[in-house]
Amino acid sequence: MAVVHNGGGWPAVWYVLNQARASGGVASMVKALRSPNTCKTCALGMGGQRGGMVNELGHDLEFCKKSVQAMAADMQPALPHWFADGMKLDSLRQLSSRELEHAGRLVQPLLRAAGDDRYRPVSWPDAMDLLVDKLRATAPEESFFYFSGRSSNEAGFLLQLVARLYGTNNVHNCSYYCHQASGVGLGSVIGSGTATVTLADIERCDLLWLIGANPSSNHPRLMKSIVELRRRGGKVIVINPMRELGLQRFRVPSDPRSMLFGPEVCDLYLQPRIGGDIALLTALARIALERGDVKRSFLDDHVEGVQEYVEHVMTQSWHDLRFRSGLSRQEMERAADLYGASKGSIFCWAMGLTHHVHGVQNVQSVANLALLRGMVGRPGAGLLPLRGHSNVQGMGSMGVTPALKARFFDNLQDHLGVELPTTPGLDTMACMERAHADGIRTAFLLGGNLHGSNPHTEYATEAMSKINFTVTLSTTLNTGHAWGAGQEALILPVRARDEEDQPTTQESMFNFVRLSDGGPTRHDGPRGEVEIIAELAERLFNSRDNPPPVDWTAMRRHGHIRQAIAAVVPGYGAIGPIGQTRQEFQIDGRTFHQPRFATPSGRARMHPVSLPDNALSDESRLRLMTMRSEGQFNTVVYEEGDLYRGQERRDVILMNIDDITRLGLRLDQPVTVVSDTGRLEGILVRQAPITAGDAAMYFPEANVLASRRVDPRSRTPAFKDVVVTIQT
Repeated sequence: MAVVHNGGGWPAVWYVLNQARASGGVASMVKALRSPNTCKTCALGMGGQRGGMVNELGHDLEFCKKSVQAMAADMQPALPHWFADGMKLDSLRQLSSRELEHAGRLVQPLLRAAGDDRYRPVSWPDAMDLLVDKLRATAPEESFFYFSGRSSNEAGFLLQLVARLYGTNNVHNCSYYCHQASGVGLGSVIGSGTATVTLADIERCDLLWLIGANPSSNHPRLMKSIVELRRRGGKVIVINPMRELGLQRFRVPSDPRSMLFGPEVCDLYLQPRIGGDIALLTALARIALERGDVKRSFLDDHVEGVQEYVEHVMTQSWHDLRFRSGLSRQEMERAADLYGASKGSIFCWAMGLTHHVHGVQNVQSVANLALLRGMVGRPGAGLLPLRGHSNVQGMGSMGVTPALKARFFDNLQDHLGVELPTTPGLDTMACMERAHADGIRTAFLLGGNLHGSNPHTEYATEAMSKINFTVTLSTTLNTGHAWGAGQEALILPVRARDEEDQPTTQESMFNFVRLSDGGPTRHDGPRGEVEIIAELAERLFNSRDNPPPVDWTAMRRHGHIRQAIAAVVPGYGAIGPIGQTRQEFQIDGRTFHQPRFATPSGRARMHPVSLPDNALSDESRLRLMTMRSEGQFNTVVYEEGDLYRGQERRDVILMNIDDITRLGLRLDQPVTVVSDTGRLEGILVRQAPITAGDAAMYFPEANVLASRRVDPRSRTPAFKDVVVTIQT
């Protein structure tokens, strides 16, 4: 595979041009990317009314390789008739994620009837009849509704309402397997589960922390902000067990100076052991306390639990802090020096922190360190979880969660004059466990790939195969259609965001709501998500209530749904007239530029956090983390190779050279990787700059090895903490 010496740069340019040519030409791709629609990939939130390449600050040419990959997938031809007519389940299971994604757009409903060995085309009327009949025949407690972050606020709000009026709170979204620990952790500290900063704050800060995150691969557009930060004299600290090329050197294709000079990305790169973040963050807090480098007035006036936290930190031994983190005192002192000199720090993190059984505590530890120096509740400083899919945060805002917050619950009942169920709902893992125990008859999947997102792949396959009926709303095929289908499975083709016939809205990771105009459909056949959900509701409820509790025909109009959202969802009042005003907005009550927080007391809270035991007693074992390549997005694999890590394939295990030597292995040797959950054979040993004792493999393929252990508070699985052995 070609060797690159930095992230971005000319390889990214050539890739974009080649993808554009293959998708109908450069002009067609540029036109599609520039349309007034929100970007379909990460939650950084590009696009909207000022054009798809414009960010929240009005800066143009803000797009990346992932934007192009997602757009190219939507611009591809229809799934060929010969493919759709011969979709045997066994044949689909032989195809990779990349092959399924590139097979073509879904344009007609597909059904695999009970006992059949393949999907077959079915008409829209027959598909909707079947869906309605299946839900009517299912007790609400034997159903669940799953939402991906690909969908709009309108579709999310409408479907969670349908599910609750149907009688279930088994309503959940993909964040339970990624950033739920961020929401729970931040909520326990500041009373709000989202970012405390805006994109503009990154332009004001002088120190950016990237903890357990790799934006060079997963949020490439953020790299431009990082390059500009360093250009004006700011500093960047990276904390990651793997030394990532794109976090060391990155050339921003839209920035001529960056392309010419290729600036260094970070000032300090710390590589803790997997699971060592709490020890590191606690050590940094102890150094600040020992130096007296804390904001006493801020702590006294705006923070609770300070004394308990300080006492806890000062009782931790330096031996434990060094051993658990895997870092030297000198390395930690260097980070403390940069932090002590900072006047405005922003702490960013991703799933390197949340994918642990102590994910909530990881997030609390980050917040503790930020609060200690008053880096929350003012401009140019704060907390920023780097969320993945473009509207995953919006799904949470729309009430896509098993338990609605009290104010949302009351508003919804009062505004619509309905009575909602109060029985406890099941989160994502609990729904999988209920399915495995033969307790789920119908599952409604609004986009995404629930099967591919699950740990313990064998268990997930068994669980979903026990569901009587699954229906998935999708634009293209994915491995979930092959491995995550129920005994009877229906696939409904839907329009992409930029093909909707009515405007939709999405929420960025900065709590900013954008309006997407939609546009002409590329294929006959797919329908809008709201159209499908509203028709389902009309038919499902009209036979129960006369008149129905909600005017479902009116709910076909996105503007009507937005009026309900404005009346029900706290902070979302400005969404009501957005279809007329085209005025995008910042959500009220979430961004903290003053030290007044969304807690009952208005004060933030510190949490003493114990050091997790991340030591391995058996030296033959390794601690494994799953990872994504720069050629994929979530479970969707666009390219088999990983350019930045120099890997031409995905069936590899990346290891420190000392571990390779110590275990008597050789490079490119095929081995079997075994965990308590599963095993993968024929995996090639590859050297990588990762902390000794740790290893990395690609998600979702390595989910076979990940157990169903979850953080008890957020219910997020520990994808980044899997103990494995290697057999030859």
